[in-house]
Amino acid sequence: MKKILSAFLLLSLLHGVAKGGEKTVDDRPESLLLLWWNVENLFDTTDDPGISDEEFTPEGRLHWTPKKLLLKEMRIAYVMQAIATHPDYGQLPAVLAFAEVENGAVFRRALQKIKGARYRALYHDSPDLRGIDIALAYDPERLDFTGMKTYSVPQDGRPTRDIIVAGFKNRGRPFTLILNHWPSRAFGSALTEKKRIMAARVARAAADSLLLQNPDADIIVMGDFNDSPQDRSVRRTLRGTLNRLQAQRAKDGTLYNCWGGSSQPGSYSYRGQWERIDQILVSKGMLSGPGIRTDEPGAFSCFFFRPMFTKSGKKPWRTYEGGKYSGGYSDHLPLLLKVATTSHPH
Repeated sequence: MKKILSAFLLLSLLHGVAKGGEKTVDDRPESLLLLWWNVENLFDTTDDPGISDEEFTPEGRLHWTPKKLLLKEMRIAYVMQAIATHPDYGQLPAVLAFAEVENGAVFRRALQKIKGARYRALYHDSPDLRGIDIALAYDPERLDFTGMKTYSVPQDGRPTRDIIVAGFKNRGRPFTLILNHWPSRAFGSALTEKKRIMAARVARAAADSLLLQNPDADIIVMGDFNDSPQDRSVRRTLRGTLNRLQAQRAKDGTLYNCWGGSSQPGSYSYRGQWERIDQILVSKGMLSGPGIRTDEPGAFSCFFFRPMFTKSGKKPWRTYEGGKYSGGYSDHLPLLLKVATTSHPH
């Protein structure tokens, strides 16, 4: 772990001066929206011999065709437009991060379908055997990109998705995203818990490195953790708390889990029970003081958009249900976080 933490010291680059052409304060809006969404298997229709994607081809088990892919892209774009026109948000996300994307080409193609968007994609191919990655994009008119690094998660056997750390500035104020898609609970939660704890250690080391340089650093940790806020990996290893005041008073870099201020049941439904496995956590620098701020109530939300649900309205409308094509959006709902840049301490 010392070697991991040492490597993270290079992250000072992320809080340095933005690379060329940083915009002035006057041409930037103060309010920003960030999105996390596991979009459920955004694959192209071509067989890639380097990964196990054969089922997502026209001839494969799931009969994944260009027509089905186009509908998937249109559904993603429809959700983005619904967010942009929703009275609580009124804008497209300045940052969007998707889980379960096969490659940069299919990600960029999906971005192009979003009306009025001007996203710049930041894509990293992880060693996941299925080829599903975390895909990141940002609006260069609203944010300055300052750097990105990726870190592998040590695993015995099957490799998993890398942790992505990306730095941005808004109105000259830096903030860092730490993006996660931890190993699934396939074959049982207890059997796979150690894999998620290892992923949590890597993410925690990234946060600690940034906080070592600046205890008030603005850090946003987002992801599909495949664990709940109360599970050991999130609560103890990542040091996340649902108590906002506890995070503000903590001296050990405890992160505030934004589900703590939400009455919504979760973003994912499993066997009829809602789960909060998709999460957004923030450092205490985001809760007070100058810089990038997130203020309760209502800064965090899960986007409960009726067309994304089954007819019963009880669970998200999946693209595939038990291996059978159903044509829905995703098995997860998006998470949104509203932040604002402040120029002076409160």
